[in-house]
Amino acid sequence: MIIFGTKGYLHQLAILTLVCGSCGNPSAHALRKRVTKFTLFFVPLFPVSTKYGTQCTFCGAEQKLTQQQSDQLLAQSSGAAGAAGVPGLGGSGQPGPYGQQGQQGPYGQQGPYGQQGQQPGGNPYQR
Repeated sequence: MIIFGTKGYLHQLAILTLVCGSCGNPSAHALRKRVTKFTLFFVPLFPVSTKYGTQCTFCGAEQKLTQQQSDQLLAQSSGAAGAAGVPGLGGSGQPGPYGQQGQQGPYGQQGPYGQQGQQPGGNPYQR
């Protein structure tokens, strides 16, 4: 008797911050690669199919991608460019919520913990 079948493997390639096409929230998305392999006697031999996709961590919506889109997102994530310009992913190509780099965020020049250089564990009320 010959025992054969398939087994799926899920590889997480990256975590990206994208605007979700379903819920519209800017949130983390898991970039994943699913590989289905043919098995003989429970030993995986060769890949039968490979699929790529993203999943929103806020609403759980999944979106299928091509290999080229996945490669482009990986290249942009290593360059820290985000998903701007990738068709269908909600990237608008606009600057971030605080404009270009070097502009002030919601805490001004001080940052969320008071004086510049103060550590997160420090007391913000102590001078």
